[in-house]
Amino acid sequence: MVVILVVIIIDSKKEVLGEYAKRRQVLWQAMEDNSIAILSAQNEVIRNGDAHFPYRQGSNFYYLTGFEEPESVMVLLKEQSHCHYILFSRPLDPKQERWTGKRVGQRGAMECYGADDAYPIDQLEEQLSHLLEDKNAIYYPIARDAGCDETIMRLMEHIYEKQRKGIGAPEKIVNIETILHPMRLIKSEYEIEMMQKAADISVAAHRRAMTMCRPGLYEYQIEAEILHEFHGHGCPVPAYPSIVASGENGCILHYIENNAVVNDGDLLLIDAGAEYQNYAADITRTFPANGRFTQEQRAIYELVLDAQLSGIQVVKPGVPWPKIQEIIVEILTQGLLDLGILQGKFQDLIANQSYNEFYMHNSGHWLGLDVHDAGPYKKDKQPIPLQPGMVLTVEPGIYIDPNNHQVDEKWHGIAVRIEDDVLVTAQGHCVLSGALPKTVEKIESLMNHG
Repeated sequence: MVVILVVIIIDSKKEVLGEYAKRRQVLWQAMEDNSIAILSAQNEVIRNGDAHFPYRQGSNFYYLTGFEEPESVMVLLKEQSHCHYILFSRPLDPKQERWTGKRVGQRGAMECYGADDAYPIDQLEEQLSHLLEDKNAIYYPIARDAGCDETIMRLMEHIYEKQRKGIGAPEKIVNIETILHPMRLIKSEYEIEMMQKAADISVAAHRRAMTMCRPGLYEYQIEAEILHEFHGHGCPVPAYPSIVASGENGCILHYIENNAVVNDGDLLLIDAGAEYQNYAADITRTFPANGRFTQEQRAIYELVLDAQLSGIQVVKPGVPWPKIQEIIVEILTQGLLDLGILQGKFQDLIANQSYNEFYMHNSGHWLGLDVHDAGPYKKDKQPIPLQPGMVLTVEPGIYIDPNNHQVDEKWHGIAVRIEDDVLVTAQGHCVLSGALPKTVEKIESLMNHG
């Protein structure tokens, strides 16, 4: 059994290494001949004193390397029809490692991360000064890292000084993100597996919050239950700061204070997602703190749910992105009109965007290594049609400001958002977060009997 387990682990590592190699190959093929790509790791950030914020690798860098250490640079060379991958990283240093943890080192960069060559990071400029010579083009994320911009410009200046000696200098600088971001938009089978895991963990956390919630708790105590579930399933940090908003706080779209008392009769809006192997989930549920929706809460909730289900239903290959928002806006506007919250003619309310008072954001966003993931929404000024492998959120909401005196007081302070993570498939779509209850009946049953 031990031998079988070891073989499975080794095969799994090879599979993941192959995933990053495939991505580098796609980038390499998009580069012009005799060119170089340079991508640096995310910088560490001081929190206070000599303490750092928890480190999280830059998404583009991780996407191409899987390498988690700071102070690292990836170089990809395209010359003589060969893809040559070089990784610069911190050298092994037993004294430093005793304080800050183990390092991979240069041998590890080649053996464990597939680099063809590896050098200590302090040799970066020396090596780049030679690698940039006689290249036609440089690919790197322009204006994303001031240090990288400065280094490349300084090295280019030195190469230009050598032109009298017959050494060529790159004539073109290309923003590497114009290649990487469309690549990241279409998820591989491995990425979908990681995102399904992140969604499953997030579903478990939301269920825990629903079953543990009761009036009198603080919002941060509910947040603690969510984080407990994340940590217990291998997600040491959430994908983004969790929103745990009770009552009127739900009308603040990015409320993260999470320090108010949850009162009897409040709705609790929770927007929280786990990050698993750097891949994000993003899920929102709204439920009554005492386990029972009031008549007004239920009316708003079921309207938002109807809009969300209808928005998800249109997700399939070939559908332009704005179609989801169009469907959601029509349903919410008609529903608000039926409830007497909006006044006027339906077409005029749509044309004047009168719904913006109660629904002021879009239908969702791309999801992946980033919560609002990389990838264009338009190409040549036209909306991008959905394609298999894309993952997006669908998240309509209604937020009724307690100070809106144009609306009957019985609606004041009601805030509802429902959000799921949706994969576009060849046949249509798959809701990655579909295991989490969202009908009134199932939520009330879970809270009162779960």
